[in-house]
Amino acid sequence: MTDTAASLRHKIGSAFELESVVRTMKAMAASNIGQYENAVHSLEDYYRTVQLSLIACFRQREAAGFRMNAQQKDIGAIGAVVFGSDQGLVGQFNEEMVEFVANALGKLPGKKTVWAIGEQIQSRMLETDLLLGERFILPNSIKAITPLVTQILMEMELQREKGGITQVYLFHNRPKSGAIYTPVCQRLLPLDDHWRRDLATISWPTKNLPEVRENGEQTLLAFVREYLFVTLFRACAESLASENASRLAAMQRADKNINELLENLNRTFHRLRQSSIDEELFDLVSGFEALTNS
Repeated sequence: MTDTAASLRHKIGSAFELESVVRTMKAMAASNIGQYENAVHSLEDYYRTVQLSLIACFRQREAAGFRMNAQQKDIGAIGAVVFGSDQGLVGQFNEEMVEFVANALGKLPGKKTVWAIGEQIQSRMLETDLLLGERFILPNSIKAITPLVTQILMEMELQREKGGITQVYLFHNRPKSGAIYTPVCQRLLPLDDHWRRDLATISWPTKNLPEVRENGEQTLLAFVREYLFVTLFRACAESLASENASRLAAMQRADKNINELLENLNRTFHRLRQSSIDEELFDLVSGFEALTNS
């Protein structure tokens, strides 16, 4: 159907309104990226401090003659914490994560339960063979991350006490230079000999050996809880930064497409307007010639 001048004006007006919405969302996404990336950078030093504190506790326990438990076998039910998104307009953010989780967990034996964080990824997980457990709402600000992490830790502890899980894996998207993000996987539990050996590869920053004062066992447990907390907190912040980066990229593509659409609509409108003017001039000339020849 041929467009009229009125219909073209309506389409151009709608495109301008859509462009305004897209640019607003671009600004919001860019602002959100900044706060989540700042949170991740701020956590780096604290995360390393917690790691060094754990190293100090383990070294003192070994010096006092405590023996570490034998390495646990990687058997039993698996719990997977998966960070996705609560909102759309993020490209393939959730689809790529679901595929990554399915491939990673598919290589592991035992029953798997997924704790999906975000409505969008929850709906995608329903399309897989993985069992969907407790569902969580993704926070929309830095302040809301702490309550979420607390809920996840409580659910993990509850399932471990029931014997529902023996291992926990953490999946999320991480910002990457040269790309928007990359999916990563980390085994969160158990904190066994394999984990302690990896921890021991971190060198102590000074020549002064650390010493843990009284209540070494309680101190160790406190640092372990803090390690789990900061690991989940950082994963959530990185996922949110990646989500907003993906949304920003999607809005940039949409902005480009809208600009191209506006150019085409304006070009068509001006061509139609010029054609209408030409027809009116032709009618005037024809009428003038008919009067002069009569």
